[in-house]
Amino acid sequence: MKETPNAYQNLALQPLAGDWRNGSSGRVLTVTNPYNSESLLEIPLANRADLDAAFVKASEAQHAWAALPAGERAQVLYNAVQIFDQRRDEIIDWLIRESGSTRLKASIEWGAARAITLEAASMPNRVHGRILESSVASKESRVYRRPLGVVGVISPWNFPLHLTQRSIAPALALGNAVVVKPASDTPVSGGLLLARIFEEAGLPAGLFSVVVGSGSEIGDAFVEHPVPALISFTGSTEVGRNIGRIASGGDTLKHVALELGGNSPFVVLADADLEQAVNAAVFGKFLHNGQICMAINRIIVEEPLYAQFCERFAARVRELSVGDPDRIDTAIGPVINQRQLEGLITKIEKAQAEGARLLVSGEAQGNLLPPHVFADVTPDMDIAFNEIFGPLVGIQCAADEAHALSLANQSDYGLSSAVFTSSLERGTRFALGIRAGMTHINDIPVNDDANAPFGGEKNSGVGRFNGDWAIDEFTTDHWITLQHEQRHYPF
Repeated sequence: MKETPNAYQNLALQPLAGDWRNGSSGRVLTVTNPYNSESLLEIPLANRADLDAAFVKASEAQHAWAALPAGERAQVLYNAVQIFDQRRDEIIDWLIRESGSTRLKASIEWGAARAITLEAASMPNRVHGRILESSVASKESRVYRRPLGVVGVISPWNFPLHLTQRSIAPALALGNAVVVKPASDTPVSGGLLLARIFEEAGLPAGLFSVVVGSGSEIGDAFVEHPVPALISFTGSTEVGRNIGRIASGGDTLKHVALELGGNSPFVVLADADLEQAVNAAVFGKFLHNGQICMAINRIIVEEPLYAQFCERFAARVRELSVGDPDRIDTAIGPVINQRQLEGLITKIEKAQAEGARLLVSGEAQGNLLPPHVFADVTPDMDIAFNEIFGPLVGIQCAADEAHALSLANQSDYGLSSAVFTSSLERGTRFALGIRAGMTHINDIPVNDDANAPFGGEKNSGVGRFNGDWAIDEFTTDHWITLQHEQRHYPF
């Protein structure tokens, strides 16, 4: 058993163009613990000159990295997996302190980030070209699969470690260089910590930069920059739309992978196991306080079970422990910041004003917001129509299965979804009727396997992450032909 290494030091420094240094903007970001407002560290912010240096260096370093044998790139990823194991407690502690994750959620996130790193380690040996038949005599037609070049990653604050690593690990494994702009609430677990891990794993300097800077100064410039071939963004639909516009409207057209907002329906049909559906709904809604793009946003219950479900669900939610996220028994920790809290309180007030029946409530203390449950919600209410991203939920009553499916599809989003029923084939038929990228039968919508396609439909984004789908996203086809004998041309 290897000894646990000393914790990483000097995390206020950024890996910029091959060197660990301070950002050059002259401004400082104070990173705070959302539970107790403790100052964790102060980071001198980067500016556009730092961003440009990072992209230019990444472009230079990428060619040699892509030319390495697949096994050498894979080994760096395997090394990173070992470091994830050795530094498990250190990583989890940062997630708790910086993102307000409960210890349970932080452990789940560590496992998900480790899993995608392990999956990515196999990718260098899974990239395949093709030999095609040609209609031209003596012509050989080949398709080569090549890295895109430099990938720009803009990562979120809710699952900062995993949702950043989900792009970084496959991109690097497949021969790309990466520049990351992490969320300002979580720059350590969303980038700086990962850069330390990859440096320790043997990744060459300059291939991976983390640019911690103000969105108002470097946000658009990050997407507009001529170097990155792809922008991978996880976050709100509003910001994602703007990134898509910039990526398609500048001097250099770019690929985009956008994982955006969700409004996940959780459907309980009349033949479902009521207790299991209630237990799943509690976990699928309130894991990380509902601050998950896949979290249950709407509970839809067929009429014969509606009253019982509302009663039992509310009773279970009232039992949830709210408080210090570092305690293993805490279910509900802090929301990420004051601005997010204020938005959630506005949603609570609006739900009451629109006529939803309040079943569970509580007063906010600091950034701790107790769970709120509403019944008799209609699809036109704000709490049903828009993404919540917090510990609030509304329950809708469906007259029958067809009505439940109609309600499930009554959204501009289509990320994840779930349906509970005693018949798996009935559940499959129902799932195929939902317009979403993912549907889970007799489970929660919060699922993410490293080898399964993750992504949404409608306003929930474009592209797919994980497994072979990540290989498609982070590489491109190059068609090359060889004319073995002289070809006759008509003129």
